[in-house]
Amino acid sequence: MILPRQFAQIPRFRLLYSDPSPIHPLQALTTSLTANNQAPRASIYAKREDHSSPLACAGNKYRKLEYLIPDILNPAPPTPNSAVNGGATAPGKVTTLVTEGAVQSNHTIQVASVAQRLGLECVVVLHKGTGGGLGAAVDKEAFLRVGNVQVANLLGAEVRVLEPSPPQGKKTNPVIDILDALGADSKVPYWIPSGASLHPLGGLGYARAAFEIAAQEERASQNDDLGGSGRYDYIFVACGSGSTVGGLIAGFNLLEKSLKSQTHPPRKVIGILNSPTMPCSYHEERVLRFARMAGGMIGLDPESDITMDDVCLDDRFTGAAYGVLDPESKQYLNMMAQKEGVILDPVYTAKVIRGLVHWVQNGDLQRDWAQRATAAQSEQANALFIHTGGQSALPAYADID
Repeated sequence: MILPRQFAQIPRFRLLYSDPSPIHPLQALTTSLTANNQAPRASIYAKREDHSSPLACAGNKYRKLEYLIPDILNPAPPTPNSAVNGGATAPGKVTTLVTEGAVQSNHTIQVASVAQRLGLECVVVLHKGTGGGLGAAVDKEAFLRVGNVQVANLLGAEVRVLEPSPPQGKKTNPVIDILDALGADSKVPYWIPSGASLHPLGGLGYARAAFEIAAQEERASQNDDLGGSGRYDYIFVACGSGSTVGGLIAGFNLLEKSLKSQTHPPRKVIGILNSPTMPCSYHEERVLRFARMAGGMIGLDPESDITMDDVCLDDRFTGAAYGVLDPESKQYLNMMAQKEGVILDPVYTAKVIRGLVHWVQNGDLQRDWAQRATAAQSEQANALFIHTGGQSALPAYADID
């Protein structure tokens, strides 16, 4: 895999295996979705980001953290926005990584694992009021103890579970208080916001993943393992905090810009939203902002090379709340386990597979492909599901059988 010079010069600390996370066909799912013989035939593949790193509970956050680590080891001077967007919050050598998330956050355990890898302390802040997972849990005591909470403790993180903010009264930011207290204790904390998305470097990992996917396409096409256009025409991925989707958009747009001739429709990144808390337009603006932030660093003109036309988010599969496994998504979690032998997670990837299936079964993909492909390309389209990990949260969902 060869990155453009400007991109390749950005410092990166490897957390992933030297080989790319594997891509394999989802044959049973493809067969079941193409039984009605709709054109184009959709072939479904999975990119296993849950197999991407030797560190604990591999998942999509390690790609992001690879680009944060050089700044953690040699932090830039603190800025007024450090306590919001991420970075060191005091001068000096970083001693402690601090991050936050919902009770069963995948991101927090990957940060805790990185802290252990770097020989740093870690404080994990878990918010009871984020999402509806805890409220919907059959066994709330177990939800607060097992799954990712247990993993964070095993990794040596200091886990702080915070109660929901009161609906009335003065609003405070408990994370700021924690950062200030660490500083008063002669610690130098480095703040990593939820999902690492607000961090200025948060989108770079998945911009790089776009180039990795393109290199895997080329190898697969040479071995006749990838028909149709010879590429993954649709990329289905969860959209939570937004920088995974934004990074992929930036990376694929840079790839398209580097092509001397365009013979295929551009790859389309489809983000499946997993929370109904905010309207889709809110997430679209965030993803556009993250894509432009990453794009500007890797060699794109943020305003002209990345537009809202590049952002495709689908909010039809969010369910009742973030972290709540609705009955429909549960069906797809069970189906993927029993038909493909692939274990999904209850917060993100089960909803992505539900969305992907809907796009194929209800003709959304076919209609989009008919508008964008030539007649010669219209017989087959390839869809790539990004498996972002998260299975370690499953023990907290006691009602899954």
